Amino acid sequence: MKIAVVGCGITGAYLGWKLAEKGNSVTIFEKRNKIGKEVCSGLISERLWNFIPKNEKLIKNKVNYCRVNFPNKTVTLKFKIPFVVLSHAEMDNYVADLAKKSGANISLNAEIKEIPKEFDKVIGTGGALDTIRKNLKLKEPKNYLGLLCYVNEKDHSDVVDAWPIGDGFCWRIPRGENIEYGIMANPKLARMQFDKFAQQQNFKIENLKAALIPQGLIIPKNKDVTICGGDATGLTKPWSGGGVIWTLTSANILLNAFPNFNSYCVS
Repeated sequence: MKIAVVGCGITGAYLGWKLAEKGNSVTIFEKRNKIGKEVCSGLISERLWNFIPKNEKLIKNKVNYCRVNFPNKTVTLKFKIPFVVLSHAEMDNYVADLAKKSGANISLNAEIKEIPKEFDKVIGTGGALDTIRKNLKLKEPKNYLGLLCYVNEKDHSDVVDAWPIGDGFCWRIPRGENIEYGIMANPKLARMQFDKFAQQQNFKIENLKAALIPQGLIIPKNKDVTICGGDATGLTKPWSGGGVIWTLTSANILLNAFPNFNSYCVS
């Protein structure tokens, strides 16, 4: 079948790889001039290697614990399955290379504004502002705002920190060669809360990065056009805003149902 995948993040690259492996003619459209999500903590369970071939070169640090800092108490949680800290952009490129090696065509600088007509199936994987979702006139998910910055200080410890703040939270992630600080919060309050957090933790905000974090699952009922992936469908974890494992799981559900998009919708 002739398939269009609109967006070459982790979801689009993964679907392109797997669909091309099955002998489909796959084109992945990416509106930017390069591949790779740049605003993401890249703190991912080692279950990642159940989906893609393990690549030690992607790993910046390994984490076993999360320390949750409440106002009057601190609780330390041990992960049942360890987490790895990696560059989301490098992971995207790694999987995109797998897609290309399997025969998928990746077209950069290719912004798609309408649903392509010359394909048998179309899958939107374009992130928080997914074009296919908008063209299908689906409801929009609720958006939080994620902000993050890096401090040039080495830290190879295996503990991440979290601080609950209102309906969101702040975090500190040791990335090996540097430290990441971030916040997920109401878009109207996020910057103010992050500034306050920076003062409390005594770090300077430089080269601030921002991204929307959608929440609220949205799947269309359409036999030829669908959307997939955490940000495109609002399938992100309510407690953290992350969701690479959830994203890849939803991609596998779509792959198992393919080419029956109606079956994917009700899976």
